[in-house]
Amino acid sequence: MILRRLLLISTLALGAVIAIACGGGKAGTGAVEYSVSAQKNYDKGMEELERKDWLAASKYFAFIKTRFPYSKFAVLAELRLADAELGAEAFIEAIDSYRLFIKFHPTHEMVANGYAAYKIGEGFAAQLGSDFWLFPPSYEKDQSSTEDAATELKTFLDKYPDSPYREKAQKILEQVGKRLADHEWYVARYYWDRGRPMATVLRLRRLLERYRGVGYDEEALWLLGRAYVAVGETARAKTTFQELVAKHPQHGKAADARAALSGMK
Repeated sequence: MILRRLLLISTLALGAVIAIACGGGKAGTGAVEYSVSAQKNYDKGMEELERKDWLAASKYFAFIKTRFPYSKFAVLAELRLADAELGAEAFIEAIDSYRLFIKFHPTHEMVANGYAAYKIGEGFAAQLGSDFWLFPPSYEKDQSSTEDAATELKTFLDKYPDSPYREKAQKILEQVGKRLADHEWYVARYYWDRGRPMATVLRLRRLLERYRGVGYDEEALWLLGRAYVAVGETARAKTTFQELVAKHPQHGKAADARAALSGMK
């Protein structure tokens, strides 16, 4: 059993080096000069992580796994191989590596403090990339991957309430939530512009239920009130306009909501 696990870990270590060498991120020169102890190789690997030479770092950590499999640094090397994969933008491989680390070392400090789980969420979010002007904006695309990232980050926050990585995770989750809100707003506007007010209502209610405070509250409440009017839900329209006036009295749409309420009287 131990031999099989060592063989698996050695295979994964080699796979990590290959994944980083072929990854989309800059892997650096990859030049290494191995030392005679596990700790010295680990320290060199950490230095390469700091330099963002992901390939060189992965070589040091893979060397530790194969040459010093029973050292305490061999376990840490597994985690740092995942860090190198993430840095090299081998996101799928990094996520799998973090999950295997959690599976094989459930009581390890870097599992107990939430680090490995946080990095899984970070990996999912990093896969989303950023908009590039030649392609359709992200809010027009399918959001399955974005929802997966949000789920992983929320799971981390729920499971590790005292983790030192909570603040970082919350910031990433806010960015992911903004992207999801962008999509909901885009779809709501799409339906409204095409004369489908009930579909607009459903999208805006979802936006306001899930993504308050990311920049759409005032506009969403105003459009939701208009959509309610369009489908004959006058009472709900009044409540929505009243909420807009009460919560955002200085916003330009609040004046429009007051005028709408006056007309409805």
